Amino acid sequence: MKIATFNINGIKARIDALPAWLKEAQPDVALLQEIKSVDEAFPRSVFEDMGYNLETHGQKSFNGVAILSKLPLEDVTRGLPGDESDEQARYIEATVMGDTAPVRVCGLYLPNGNPAPGPKYDYKLDWMARLYDRVKELLADETTFVMAGDYNIIPQAEDAAKPESWRDDALFRLESRTAFRKLINLGLTEAFRARTAGPGHYSFWDYQAGAWNRNNGIRIDHLLLSPQAADMLVDCQIDKDVRGRDKPSDHVPVWIDLAA
Repeated sequence: MKIATFNINGIKARIDALPAWLKEAQPDVALLQEIKSVDEAFPRSVFEDMGYNLETHGQKSFNGVAILSKLPLEDVTRGLPGDESDEQARYIEATVMGDTAPVRVCGLYLPNGNPAPGPKYDYKLDWMARLYDRVKELLADETTFVMAGDYNIIPQAEDAAKPESWRDDALFRLESRTAFRKLINLGLTEAFRARTAGPGHYSFWDYQAGAWNRNNGIRIDHLLLSPQAADMLVDCQIDKDVRGRDKPSDHVPVWIDLAA
């Protein structure tokens, strides 16, 4: 089962690039972030005609997450538990029936948090605390799950081309990295680092200041695996070349292959 995460930075802007990548990469499941569309306006037919089932959790102009799946989706839930007043569309879950096991896929768009410190950073840390609680629930149920998306977290200095320029940024502040490490310390596996070591691997290059051409990137799109899912991990790769194509997102897809 090939499961990908991809922050598309707007479905309208990526209406050609996203289908082109799907045809090439052929993921069984694609977790999308920043669709920037209400559910009713999402161009469902484009993806349904490609054989994908589709579930969205959108909002106008901002945020928004979606699941595309060639396999049936069951028990779909929208919104991260823990704060009923939170109206931002950043989280969606569904169960995908694999050949050998069901896999719970959890798609997330974690808050950016800038400027930090401040209310937006407080919201980020509160959101991560709620995510921690959700992970504990899934682990207690012994669910096989993949929690994937744009985490807006640079886990270590080697995950940035110029870590010194991110030192005071919400993506790299110690509190952010500590909260991310707490998630992993519950018993999760960070899929990319389970397969690839060392610096120079990025999933985001800003549109500004020639970041792509200078390879001034950061790695902020992650797939965290439950122990059961980690046992099934075959591979994890970053589709870096997508960033150099026509009308790209500032993120690129990251994907895993599970023996599920």
